[in-house]
Amino acid sequence: MQNFPYQPQDDQGPVFNKPWEAQAFALVLALHDQCLFSWQEWAAVLSEQIAIAQTGGDPDLGNTYYHHWLAALEMISLKKNLSNKDELLREKSEWHAAYINTPHGQPIELSTGVKFIAACSPESSGS
Repeated sequence: MQNFPYQPQDDQGPVFNKPWEAQAFALVLALHDQCLFSWQEWAAVLSEQIAIAQTGGDPDLGNTYYHHWLAALEMISLKKNLSNKDELLREKSEWHAAYINTPHGQPIELSTGVKFIAACSPESSGS
């Protein structure tokens, strides 16, 4: 596994730098577990987002990896009709408002809670 100079790590390897990175990671796993996309589809969209960032000047040191992950999550959500641009903009706006209005040191909580119910077996999800 390649290590990047600015990617946070502990003795066991890479770790999440911020809670939102872990949440974005978990959301991708949950959506895959719901058979909403295959790992091949995910890898293609993530690779595309990384390439776009590199073309735009991202030096790819590891510290922006989860920004690409989040961009890929938004893109695959649009491609698979899991969301639309208006919903994504509204969610970003709601998150920003919750962030601004949450006292320092307190967890940020959104009023929307989406639950996923298994729609397929792991064998059929392209894992």
